[in-house]
Amino acid sequence: MDRLTGMSLFVCAVDRGSFAAAARDFGMTPAMVGRHVRALEERVGAQLLQRTTRTQRLTSFGRLYYERCARVLAEIDAMDRTADELRASPRGKLRVLPSAARPT
Repeated sequence: MDRLTGMSLFVCAVDRGSFAAAARDFGMTPAMVGRHVRALEERVGAQLLQRTTRTQRLTSFGRLYYERCARVLAEIDAMDRTADELRASPRGKLRVLPSAARPT
């Protein structure tokens, strides 16, 4: 599974309080959100969330991982905004030729 998607889903699930809310935001099932979070947990070798059918809580490692993921995702969003701004602004050299010098 894509690590960046997993990180985004994990952060969203923590922010929104449930896999179901994160699933609605991303247009997928809560089970798929759970699979992404489990894949992250397997990747880092530690449990990120203590889950029951009704609640979820960050583990101590999960809190650290959440904070770092949130920062990484914020940096990616900032890079995307910068790229959008650069594309929106004209760049380069503009040459204006007199009308007689224009090619036909």
